[in-house]
Amino acid sequence: MTTKPNDAIYSILDNNLSRIAGIQGAVLLSNDGIKLSAYLLDRPQAERIAAAASGIASTMRAISREVAGGRVIRQLVEMDDRYLCIVGCGEGSTLIVVTSRKARLGELGGEAVRTSQALGEWLSTPERAQVPNS
Repeated sequence: MTTKPNDAIYSILDNNLSRIAGIQGAVLLSNDGIKLSAYLLDRPQAERIAAAASGIASTMRAISREVAGGRVIRQLVEMDDRYLCIVGCGEGSTLIVVTSRKARLGELGGEAVRTSQALGEWLSTPERAQVPNS
């Protein structure tokens, strides 16, 4: 039996993220906002999260370039009732993890980074090249 990439991706997400207290779901997306895979979220919600979070991730990469900060490792957004952790995942991909406030921040950040490292091979999406003006 051959394992499809999305089956392998989901397995990695489940094995790693299910350990986080209060896990609500996760979305894997290309850096241009296209949902690649989702965990515990329905498709419309995952696509909306992917589109919105790609802007946050892009903004952080631009700021990092401006201050010569290197690769952005992770971003944490704290809300009244949720945490959102955004992690670079392979070249050109991003992992978004959503939890309730029951999650411990160290555990959330650590597992999100470990998950992104495990997914690097599956999620290596090259950046789109700029089309030269003719």
